[in-house]
Amino acid sequence: MDIQTTTRTELIDITDRVRAAIKESGTENGICVVSTRHSTGGIIINENERGLRSDILDMLEALVPENKSYAHNQIDNNADAHLRAVLLGASAVIPVEGGHPVLGTWQSVFFVELDGPRTRHVDVKILKG
Repeated sequence: MDIQTTTRTELIDITDRVRAAIKESGTENGICVVSTRHSTGGIIINENERGLRSDILDMLEALVPENKSYAHNQIDNNADAHLRAVLLGASAVIPVEGGHPVLGTWQSVFFVELDGPRTRHVDVKILKG
């Protein structure tokens, strides 16, 4: 799936698209792997609440400040995005039961943009169990 991001850092809820991919696959039981090929993006599972989304972005800024002298900035000036992606990871594995992703009541799947705005690609692969 392609995602168009609109700001440098943002969380984009892709849960409905993941659900649709599982439904389209016809898989009743198995696992769903959601991954990104981008080294300045991440995949996370967490609650889709406005304040929490803001807190996550604030945490990433506190842990890996944007305006710091990183060695990689001599090449692309986006080292903070790469380092933040290391903290988040590039994939999530979700069980599939009864044709639905097994997520907690408040859990959503997010693509995390760390160096946008850009057009990004997320892969959703479903393995039948």
